[in-house]
Amino acid sequence: MYASSIESNSLADWLAYLEELHPKTIEMGLERVNRVKSKLELTPPFPIIMVGGTNGKGSVCAMLESILLCAGYKVGCYTSPHLLQYNERIRINKKEIDDEKLCQVFNHVNTVRKECNTSLTFFEFGTLAAICSFIQARIDVAILEVGLGGRLDAVNIFDADCSILTNIDFDHIEYLGDTREKIGSEKVAIFRKNKPAICSEIDLPDSVAQQVKSIGANFSQFTKEFGFLKKNLQWDFWGPKGWRYSLPFPALRGAKQLQNASTCLAALDMMSELLPVSIKEVRQGLIEAVIPGRFQVVSTQPMIILDVAHNPGSASVLSENLAATKPTGYTYAVFAMLQDKDINGVIQVLRNDIDFWLVSSVHSSRAATADYLIDQIRKSGAINEKNTIYKFSDCVTAFVFACKQATKNDRICIFGSFYAVGDVLRHLKMSQGQ
Repeated sequence: MYASSIESNSLADWLAYLEELHPKTIEMGLERVNRVKSKLELTPPFPIIMVGGTNGKGSVCAMLESILLCAGYKVGCYTSPHLLQYNERIRINKKEIDDEKLCQVFNHVNTVRKECNTSLTFFEFGTLAAICSFIQARIDVAILEVGLGGRLDAVNIFDADCSILTNIDFDHIEYLGDTREKIGSEKVAIFRKNKPAICSEIDLPDSVAQQVKSIGANFSQFTKEFGFLKKNLQWDFWGPKGWRYSLPFPALRGAKQLQNASTCLAALDMMSELLPVSIKEVRQGLIEAVIPGRFQVVSTQPMIILDVAHNPGSASVLSENLAATKPTGYTYAVFAMLQDKDINGVIQVLRNDIDFWLVSSVHSSRAATADYLIDQIRKSGAINEKNTIYKFSDCVTAFVFACKQATKNDRICIFGSFYAVGDVLRHLKMSQGQ
């Protein structure tokens, strides 16, 4: 039984409706969404850059979006999930779609969906709505972030003019498989024959490398066809079109951002005939790229860091960044995760970086309980005579406690899920009157 129809101009009503529309939150497969796409007659007239991978997708999308906007293009960007509000997922020239337009496009997609007698998941519906919005806005280029995997992700119903694979690591193993070969096989399926395919994964499994060859994509891999040379205050990029010298460090913080930036520039090199970009525009775009929740430092005394790291790969990057910014004082961690993530893997990676664990749950049906997280932390051996663990009802309460305890030489890191970071970021904006 499909959900009943809706007549509302309220975005909250629409989002509640979409959450109940399909019996499963995630259902792999493209048949249903393709059926509605065909009925909508969605044929994007603009080039598409598709970004997949386990970690780093958001940063790559943000840098591409910024550089292309600086180059004068009208840029549509579709990402997920969001931190504060759904509108963040659909942006045009870095501006979030407003509620009125979003409700209008939701209504259009839903009308056609009902004609097809087809239910869609929350993400599938949003993907179609994003492309409808971009077509209506007459954008010049779209950047589409893959939601989960690649082969059976709703974004993959569209043909990319350039595909990017950031890395292959463990996440969503119940859907993608429990080996890097299986996961990689799902992710490289966003590549297209004779189209640019940029890969920043250095350790490409043999079976995946063979699959890339069979697809016949125009393949470029980090350290082989492109890379970078880091200097004291600047960096140089080398790639398909030669060298780019004396580039500014990206505004995005973190140890992996030069690799992410190189991946973006390699993609732009490969698309230079379709989307020419000058070196001046590249420099400006790197400086102006922003993305909340990726080693986002919102205070310095004490240092307050927001990071959506939620799997072992992203936790490793967070650990590197924490080591590079180690304070003279203590590190307080506001920590919450979803139950279906590799909780033990994340804790193991960060166990030596944290002095005080402030553990909570988040408002999600998939949330791990604070008690379960505390049990996993204790089992990992992360708690000893020097470390302490606390339990809180929610992340904001944990964060407020940390702020009261921390001195100017300490730091507070909020991590583990988009929900945790979103809750604290929302609290910070409210306390600042934003």
